[in-house]
Amino acid sequence: MGSWNMKGLRGSVLEELVNYTNEKYRRQNLALVQKIPTSIKPVRFDKEKRHITLAYFDQKSTVDYIGVVQGIPICFDAKECAADVFPLQNIHEHQIDFMKQFEEQGGISFLLVYFTNRQACYFMTFEETMKFWNRGQEGGPKHFKYEELDIGYFVPLKKGGILHYLECLQKYLMQKQKEH
Repeated sequence: MGSWNMKGLRGSVLEELVNYTNEKYRRQNLALVQKIPTSIKPVRFDKEKRHITLAYFDQKSTVDYIGVVQGIPICFDAKECAADVFPLQNIHEHQIDFMKQFEEQGGISFLLVYFTNRQACYFMTFEETMKFWNRGQEGGPKHFKYEELDIGYFVPLKKGGILHYLECLQKYLMQKQKEH
């Protein structure tokens, strides 16, 4: 298991945007989406300051967020990347397995990938994630490039700092409906 210390795992730009957006969605009765806390086992504790200084991850996490949008179950993971190339090693096999099982139960799984160098967030469907994942498993590149992504699935950042990923989800659901 990985470990955590007080210098690691600080809040990310993407996580802050998603948490803020989810709160706005909740208030507007659009969606109810929660961050899944990562279970940690404290090892060292500063009694004077009353905080954990060293801990280990208790178990593998699944995805970062889970919830429901107008009756549709969703789960997603938020990933950040500082370059225009996203290494697939940043997606773990147990996350792929969870998202696959979630989809098999009728839910919608996706990734939000934030390219920090471009300040751009991408809504990656599970199908697209699997395309890149399988390509890597079959000996192809173990990454995907910014240029490979569908320009129509970049998440708009709306007035007030809302990362409106529901627009991309709606677009995806409408596309799936047309295919059936």
